[in-house]
Amino acid sequence: MPNILRIAIASPLRRLFDYLPPSEGSEGSESSKVPLQPGMRVRVPFGRREVIGLLWEVRSQTDVPVDKLKAVLAVLDAAPLLPDEIMALAKWVSDYYHYSIGEVLLSSLPVSLRKPGNALENAQKKLAKLPEGSNEILASPVTLNAHQEDTLKKIREKSKAASVFLLSGITGSGKTEVYLRVIADNLAQGKQALVLVPEISLTPQTIARFEQRFKVPIVALHSGLTNPARLRAWLQAAQNKAAIVIGTRSAVFTPMPTLGVVIVDEEHDGSFKQQSGLRYSARDLAVVRGQMANVPVILGTATPSLESLQNVTRKRYIPLSLPERAGDAVPPQVSMIDIRGQRLEEGLSNQLLGKMRTHLENEGQVLIFLNRRGYAPVLMCHMCGWAAECRRCDARLILHHAPKHLHCHHCDAQQAVPRHCPGCEQTDLSLLGVGTERLEEALQQHFPDIGIARIDRDTTQRKGAMEGLIDSIHAGENRILVGTQMLAKGHHFPQVTLAAILDADGGLLSADFRASERLGQLIVQVAGRAGRAERLGEVLIQTHHPEHPLLRELLAHGYEKYAGTLLAQRQASCLPPFAHLALLHAEGHQEKMPMDFLQEAKQAAVALKKSGVELLGPIVSPMARRAGRYRAQLLLQAPQRGALHQLLSSWAPHLETLKSARRVRWALDVDPIDTF
Repeated sequence: MPNILRIAIASPLRRLFDYLPPSEGSEGSESSKVPLQPGMRVRVPFGRREVIGLLWEVRSQTDVPVDKLKAVLAVLDAAPLLPDEIMALAKWVSDYYHYSIGEVLLSSLPVSLRKPGNALENAQKKLAKLPEGSNEILASPVTLNAHQEDTLKKIREKSKAASVFLLSGITGSGKTEVYLRVIADNLAQGKQALVLVPEISLTPQTIARFEQRFKVPIVALHSGLTNPARLRAWLQAAQNKAAIVIGTRSAVFTPMPTLGVVIVDEEHDGSFKQQSGLRYSARDLAVVRGQMANVPVILGTATPSLESLQNVTRKRYIPLSLPERAGDAVPPQVSMIDIRGQRLEEGLSNQLLGKMRTHLENEGQVLIFLNRRGYAPVLMCHMCGWAAECRRCDARLILHHAPKHLHCHHCDAQQAVPRHCPGCEQTDLSLLGVGTERLEEALQQHFPDIGIARIDRDTTQRKGAMEGLIDSIHAGENRILVGTQMLAKGHHFPQVTLAAILDADGGLLSADFRASERLGQLIVQVAGRAGRAERLGEVLIQTHHPEHPLLRELLAHGYEKYAGTLLAQRQASCLPPFAHLALLHAEGHQEKMPMDFLQEAKQAAVALKKSGVELLGPIVSPMARRAGRYRAQLLLQAPQRGALHQLLSSWAPHLETLKSARRVRWALDVDPIDTF
């Protein structure tokens, strides 16, 4: 029997596909002389198409009659593109998240390598022309405090083992300086470092800081790069020509032959969880990768996730603490503004406006946080109650002013703003609520001589826009900062002396069990932007619920005590991290389709007779219709992780065979961070 090539193909079918080597005299016959090794790309016929696949293994047996097998058309690589370590990581992802190995492997490659063409050859030629990088490590200008010294000592003691450290330090405590020292140790030993950040917006800032200390090749990997640029950066890392890789979640799959440390900054951030396609947690994968490579992993944050805190309790992670701000900086003073019964002007209370004037007169900068972009969240008719709603989603359209249009933030649909009410023909259309655009306009009226920088997805879409706004803030050109979560994540604004949260109540009233955790993290992160240098900082939180016990506990006792209270609540309710979840999503063109599929899926799960897993639902999703499709979900909950995965291992492949599965789109989300 000839050699059988087991090929991984980007297909939802959870299996490998058997092929024969390229036949003699075919287009791929010359490539058949290349020794075949796992991790090589091949071009194969697949149905009516030709696709790129990855060689998983060469074996001598097949369950398919040999005369039914097709031959590989071409072997595209002279050597494996993916090393054994990444192949093993992909296998772990496939098994844990229950996705096909082909989808995992192909999604780990740069887009250019998933398509036919000469992208690899062209990238190699450009890399060959790059000058040799230096390997200079500059001395740190910073003197470590006692807590930083102790933290660094503990990391160094276990630097040659697969230890996981949870570095919990208040905002401004000098976590980045600890990262830099650890990376310097690795570079001195000729090793590479992988640094994961939650947002693209943080990448330029992080790179700039690293380039000041390390005169070594540093590359960025994120979705904002062009495909050729991303491929070149990926190859530099894979060929050990890049000493430091800084990237967003997908960078966790980057081949790095001399990897010495993995750092996950802002480990609590939900952006590390992929929410579409292959749904994985880059933070959790970073831990797995560190274990596979036998290197330390550092998870850094001022507001640890409840899962990470519980892993410390279970002695899986080593706790490290930085309880003081670095240098002469001190934590800001935090207080609440009770806005019950107050007249608000575009969300701004008189007390907040007065505080802003004081800080601006004292040459400080002011940060205003509002997690709602656009101009106004509701356009409504005052006469008949009509409201502008998306035709494809169960959601209101958001009014934007620049340019003026109605925009759905869920499906990205856009409409013109009507001149009159479609329901009663009246022209008295009211704007309800405030977005960052409207807030910026109101602030311009109150502070006409002060520069304002608005940082949200609308103002940072263009290449270089984020960097330009950050530069204008550091230069003092813009002294009022308005923005969404993009503004609160890890930025260093030394001149900000006042930070304000306009509406803290959403997290207190949400039905999502994670909302309180996110609220506490958000308040602490926004507060951490104020008073980061030698000037005192102040934080104001506007709320209708100043007596809420969680808010009071957070402000009185800090995040650690707050998180402890939330953990106790989760344990009492048997919710993560004291239980384990998987969510089966389904959507279809007709309202009945997703529910029919989920009912059939539930019956299939019950028939497997696996104990220890509770099936909740199916129910219609909180947003029942999105992008023209009706949505529903089935939740699986288990006290033990093993019981859940034992069921999923048998159940997930069976779902493909259900008749109703052909009429819907469905996806399995293991460890979901959003059950809505």
